[in-house]
Amino acid sequence: MSEFNPLVKPLRLALPRPVLGDNRACDTRLKDAARDILGSRPVISLRALSTMGSGLQSWGYKLDAVAVRDTCGWNIAHTAPPGGASRPLALAMDLGSTSVVFFLVDPTSGKILRSISRANPQMVHGEDILDRILFAGRGDGLNVLQRQIVDLINRAVTELTASADAAPEDVYYISVAGNTTMCHFLLGLDPSNICKEPYVPCANRFDLLKPSDLGIRVHPEARLYCFPNVGSYFGGDLVAGILASGMHRRPDISMLVDVGTNAEVVLGNQEWLVACAGAAGPALEGGILSCGMRAQEGAIERVRIDPASLEVEYQTIGNQAPRGLCGSGIIDLLAEMFKAGLVDQTGKLVPQRDSKRIVELDREWVYTVAAPEQTAHGRPVYISQSDIKNLIRSKGAMYTILNVVIQSIGIDFDDIEHFYVAGAFGNYIDPGKAVTIGMLPDIPQERFKGLGNSAGEGAVQLLLRQGAMKEAEDICDRITYLEMNVRGDFMSQLTGALFLPHTDLSRFPTVAKRLNIAGRT
Repeated sequence: MSEFNPLVKPLRLALPRPVLGDNRACDTRLKDAARDILGSRPVISLRALSTMGSGLQSWGYKLDAVAVRDTCGWNIAHTAPPGGASRPLALAMDLGSTSVVFFLVDPTSGKILRSISRANPQMVHGEDILDRILFAGRGDGLNVLQRQIVDLINRAVTELTASADAAPEDVYYISVAGNTTMCHFLLGLDPSNICKEPYVPCANRFDLLKPSDLGIRVHPEARLYCFPNVGSYFGGDLVAGILASGMHRRPDISMLVDVGTNAEVVLGNQEWLVACAGAAGPALEGGILSCGMRAQEGAIERVRIDPASLEVEYQTIGNQAPRGLCGSGIIDLLAEMFKAGLVDQTGKLVPQRDSKRIVELDREWVYTVAAPEQTAHGRPVYISQSDIKNLIRSKGAMYTILNVVIQSIGIDFDDIEHFYVAGAFGNYIDPGKAVTIGMLPDIPQERFKGLGNSAGEGAVQLLLRQGAMKEAEDICDRITYLEMNVRGDFMSQLTGALFLPHTDLSRFPTVAKRLNIAGRT
């Protein structure tokens, strides 16, 4: 891993005054002086040259400058009198389809000054990305989608820079980690072929461009980098996640899983990388369950059920009255219900086990987690038999995707030394509970690691390490993508994973032993 070497550098320069024996032009003096600091001779923008040319003499041939790393080397983007240049800043973005996370970075220190998350305004045209692609193809739809995300970026930049006692013009670099479709929306590129055979994006790799060309209000000479995509369904957000994990630099084998609407998986080491994506996430995120919700205040995120008394304890985000169940709470709940015998291996509720909480609602059995008098909205928070069925299908698909990937390489789960779970889901999920329901493999718990916002972390890394841009491109070159939709072994294996934890208990020996599943009736 290369050392700290940011893409934006402030320069404080003292140029030799011209004399009869040295009548070099002002730009030559600047480039020669900057070369000693930057390690290579930069170019200079016309804007910076014009500012310097009119003031250099009055500045006593001393000046502040900001250098920006471009495709072919350094570019002097800004010049000012000594002490006249403000602190240069950079912006990293995790451009998600549901939310967009912004990180304001000080490239001089490498510190993240502040981060904010905002809802993606494009959701009014459909939470499903396919709905937005269809919208983009109608009339002025693509321009509308682009303007919405550009306006969001401009508002975020204004808010972030104000909090740092700076201005939008102080932002000199933007790195963007987003999926293939979201990057097309941002750049105003036609996304229509992403979702239909043979699934050919307008572009997978994007040259550096000026944010001002998109209407983004930062420094006029700033640069914007979009992480490259591998294909229609493996985007730059995953490439940024690989970069953040460092799995591509290590000799031992790692697996990276990012759970969203799709489960996206990468397996490999410094020699090889294999990746795939498949539908697994909606129920795991809580999005399609009766009382499911995003990880917001009032969401139940932790659940514990006493196996003897069947008393329920739960924890909500913000310690607020419960409103629903988020992803980590849903996984906790199913695992605890299974351990307490409230649901059997097929996923069927066992009403006689707890007739107080397992009741009929709208002609369906449900398990009540929080009674109406305990909740914020006066309605019960529960999980229904249909919810459990959907959850088991999602967790089964997740496990099957992981299993198909490792089998395609000819290894076992035991060969994986580092198992990364990315995203907010990965930060809050209890790996032990996920193993209990058969969602994640039964490997030693210390091998699991939540990466948090790995896409955002990768976007930040790119701003602070000049070698990271080439690493991202190299990662794309090395990835072999497996198309899950055309694999017959996926469907054949999925059937066995639609039980708790699995029909083949030898895959989950610690769960079988701990719960004495074989002895259950």
